[in-house]
Amino acid sequence: MRKFFTDVPQELWRSYHWQIQNRIKTKEELKRYIRLTPEEERGIDQTTGLYPMAITPYYLSLMDPEDPQDPIRLQAIPRAVEVDERVQSMGEPDPFREEGHIPGLTHRYPDRVLFTLTTFCAVYCRHCMRKRIFQEGERARTREEIDRFLEYVRRHEEIRDVLISGGEPLSVSNEKLEYVLSNLRKIPHVEIIRIGTRLPVLAPQRFFDEELLHILEKYSPIWINTHFNHPKEITQESAEAVERLLRHRVPVNNQTVLLKGINDDPQVMLELMRGLLRIKVRPVYLFHCDPVKGALHFRTSLEKGLEIMEYLRGRISGMGIPTYAVDLPGGKGKVPISPNYILSVSGDTYTFKSPLDGIVEYTIRDAELY
Repeated sequence: MRKFFTDVPQELWRSYHWQIQNRIKTKEELKRYIRLTPEEERGIDQTTGLYPMAITPYYLSLMDPEDPQDPIRLQAIPRAVEVDERVQSMGEPDPFREEGHIPGLTHRYPDRVLFTLTTFCAVYCRHCMRKRIFQEGERARTREEIDRFLEYVRRHEEIRDVLISGGEPLSVSNEKLEYVLSNLRKIPHVEIIRIGTRLPVLAPQRFFDEELLHILEKYSPIWINTHFNHPKEITQESAEAVERLLRHRVPVNNQTVLLKGINDDPQVMLELMRGLLRIKVRPVYLFHCDPVKGALHFRTSLEKGLEIMEYLRGRISGMGIPTYAVDLPGGKGKVPISPNYILSVSGDTYTFKSPLDGIVEYTIRDAELY
């Protein structure tokens, strides 16, 4: 798994700080490892200053240097299409109205609040729903900003669930992370803390830090929501990161995004879901790609997502089937989308399409009628 970096000592390769300090950020650096296509070269040049590039050595090592359609390359290396006039003319920088009166705070659902702790990412994913923050530079929220967020949560007793996201929230120091978590845990009405992080995929070495793991365990219940998109991202290192989290009482859920040319194939999605269960990660959501400016070339049709959901049903246990969902523009929330297995209804008799093939008639009566 250390392709391109076999000369790097094991203790450095397993260091999160080494991975971050040695991110590949320029075309010249990347060309040492990857035979770039003209489209990729133009993409890097044309997105500079708008949608920057940064790739950890670990994530780079997952790429096929000879395949321009490699799913890791498509997620991490800019393409000129991102700034194509047609793509730029569609979508919005903030389609879900996340930006509010307190920097980094979104309170969309009554019992839940989102706080983006940083604009920094280990890898700048080309399909990112918060691609707009790439232009803000790499920074973490100040203590003053964090305190304003905490005060907001204290005042709103309806908040039960806090999601800490970014950027990459676990890129902050252990000290800053503990400051946030410890103060949230002092608020009586906060029951659950979730952390949205892609580090199990992009730099799993972060979870080889025992101090971090003890902090997460200390302020339990904490849930990790991560973001595997392709079976190639499930590696020995990512499996180790998940195992370490679980041993410290931190469950791990996954939110996949349906991406054209990357995972919009039923068999690829089935392999991904099976792989996630194998490393004890629970697939929760399959999100339809968001209408984000600079990322619309990754969108598929809803029909493609429904085709994939139908394919999964009957081929993997229920706990491996995510909820296919669309996040509605304007901050109107997520809605689940699923295939319709009811073909017709006649009185109490329902005609179903079976996921195992065939048509089944089934009479279902209300208990009061028996």
